Amino acid sequence: MCDATNDAAALMSWSGGKDSCLALYEIQRARSHRVAALLTTVTRDYDRISMHGVRRVLLEEQADSLGLPLHQILISKDATNEEYEERMGEAFSVYRGQGIDSIIFGDLFLEDIRTYREQFLRRHQMRGLFPVWKSDTSRFIKEFIELGFKAVVTCVSSRALDQSFAGRLIDDEFLSSLPVDVDPCGENGEFHSFVFDGPNFTEAVRFSLGETVLRSSFWFRDLLPAS
Repeated sequence: MCDATNDAAALMSWSGGKDSCLALYEIQRARSHRVAALLTTVTRDYDRISMHGVRRVLLEEQADSLGLPLHQILISKDATNEEYEERMGEAFSVYRGQGIDSIIFGDLFLEDIRTYREQFLRRHQMRGLFPVWKSDTSRFIKEFIELGFKAVVTCVSSRALDQSFAGRLIDDEFLSSLPVDVDPCGENGEFHSFVFDGPNFTEAVRFSLGETVLRSSFWFRDLLPAS
């Protein structure tokens, strides 16, 4: 851990879920970088965080509670990888002009994902930071809970879990009920989450649970803003 505050700035690749949230916490705890903005991909047609399915308003409330700027990258519902990379490249260009050339990721162990990210970033004169890389996922999720973070499962792969897991809080009971072949952090895509409270939040993001729907082999549980 670094003890002295560093003025070096970096972007945070932000899904709103537990992995990116704990990676952010580690960066803040180490004080190695100042986070200039949370960078989130939002599907324009649905007005939701891409893949996680969380409404944009909850994402914005989350960023407000964390006290960090939010940069939303809008893509279409059927976005190709080319569209995604083009939109991301446009965002990188904005921040490179401000002298920011690093982006933080919450990846844990998928080598192919990290390789893709690093190759893509090099094309844009950027570099990746991976503060939780190679963390043991069982210890990682237990630390997440012990630190006081609170997260709800927003979607689950129907190939790995049944729909009853969508909308559950990530706690010890949730972990004990996971099948043995499911990673406790869902790192293989078994489930995704939304963090609504924690030690770096000024206040909890309030919501209620909505309906559960099946889309493209994923069960999505809607989160309804409290307001």
